[in-house]
Amino acid sequence: MIITVASGKGGTGKTTIAVNLALSIGNANILDCDVEEPNVHTLLKPRKIATEDVLLPTPVVDHGKCSLCGKCGEFCEFNAIFVGKKKVVVYPEICHSCGGCRLVCPEKAIEEEGRTIGKIHQTHVKAIHLVYGELKIGEPLATPIIKAVKKQIEPKKINILDAPPGTACPVIETMEKSDFLMLVTEPTPFGLHDLAMAVDVVKQLGIPHGVVVNRAGIGDNAVQEYCKEMDIPILLEIPFDREIAEFYSRGVPFVEEMPEWKEQFLELFENAKEIMRNDS
Repeated sequence: MIITVASGKGGTGKTTIAVNLALSIGNANILDCDVEEPNVHTLLKPRKIATEDVLLPTPVVDHGKCSLCGKCGEFCEFNAIFVGKKKVVVYPEICHSCGGCRLVCPEKAIEEEGRTIGKIHQTHVKAIHLVYGELKIGEPLATPIIKAVKKQIEPKKINILDAPPGTACPVIETMEKSDFLMLVTEPTPFGLHDLAMAVDVVKQLGIPHGVVVNRAGIGDNAVQEYCKEMDIPILLEIPFDREIAEFYSRGVPFVEEMPEWKEQFLELFENAKEIMRNDS
């Protein structure tokens, strides 16, 4: 089972929900796909971490074979290859590693070599298997790192994916092939606005989903009214509570100190499974 915890905006509490849900379920995998700012590990505090590089195939031109025909540059939609009068220049940061330039080269002058664009880290904390990606500073493409993280999904276990904020390509990549989506929002105008954008994306993907309202009580009832209008179930409401905030500020998942919340997260999980069954 793959559950993705997402939202339209940053700062709503996706990581809080993902970590506390995983700890409540136990024996689960949690995969942090917010590879530009991974922070699940700051709450779980692992000690031993195994790290490996993520490599992206990048074209390398053999100038001795190149005839400067220009076909590689014409093919590349991202302008990652420039064919000049004397040589071909490759801009690796904007290359999408499609391999097309190598295929269209009549002189077979282009090969590919791996270029490090980030890392993935794996560790175990109690019964939780944690995987998180980390995009190298200056690299623009997050989706290859997310794909590398998602390769660690174990189909026979419960996998909880912490998605990046927003509704752009990294979020779509994270959501793809999920069994259920938990959309985390807050009862503010910004929260409602960005929740509506996320719902538009989710409906296009056709994945069963529900909403978790974090910091309930700080705004109005517009989010609840929107969910009722759109027939989206509200799975859980977490109040704007000083004790919960203090635990978070110290990097402590609040279900570890407030065990009554474990039952609510387990109920959240059961409700998600019920929605999936009804949707199938």
